[in-house]
Amino acid sequence: MFDIREIQEQAIYNAAKNASDDETAREIVYGKDDSARKEDDTTWVKSTMTRLENHFDKPAVKQIRMHCQCGYGMDEKLTLVKELMASSSNIEEFGSLDKAKAAGLSCKNGELYLQFPFCPCPMLANVDRLDTDTWCQCTTGYSKVLFEKAFGCKVDVELLKSIKMGDQMCLMKIIPQGSIWK
Repeated sequence: MFDIREIQEQAIYNAAKNASDDETAREIVYGKDDSARKEDDTTWVKSTMTRLENHFDKPAVKQIRMHCQCGYGMDEKLTLVKELMASSSNIEEFGSLDKAKAAGLSCKNGELYLQFPFCPCPMLANVDRLDTDTWCQCTTGYSKVLFEKAFGCKVDVELLKSIKMGDQMCLMKIIPQGSIWK
């Protein structure tokens, strides 16, 4: 069985190292004296995000966290999105399909949204509330990879709401940067 904490530690370490160096990445993930290794998951999530935010500006933090997505279930979701695309001729049709709605997709005024009525992150299962949206940016990275693969163009993803930030749902705006339907 996989250890989600270990996977997240490695993902954050690699993303932080790519944006800085080995020493900074180790400090962010494990603390100055490796004390973070002893923290429970809830404490570790919050303290790691604080260390990340203290080392980088907000745009860099977002990019680092977007590179931390685990890719869990990506193939199944990609198959679904491609199926929805094949059943539609434009973004409005895509977002109005019953299967799209069941998956949390919707289209309003030509803009695509993805929402979840629950927090899908297993690392946040015991976290009541986060102070910032930093941890949640991994889901924007996941969605970016998913929709870029499906749409065949660059995609921007904007996190609009987060359950762990006190909202009623998690909500992202999916912004394709190219033509999807030819």
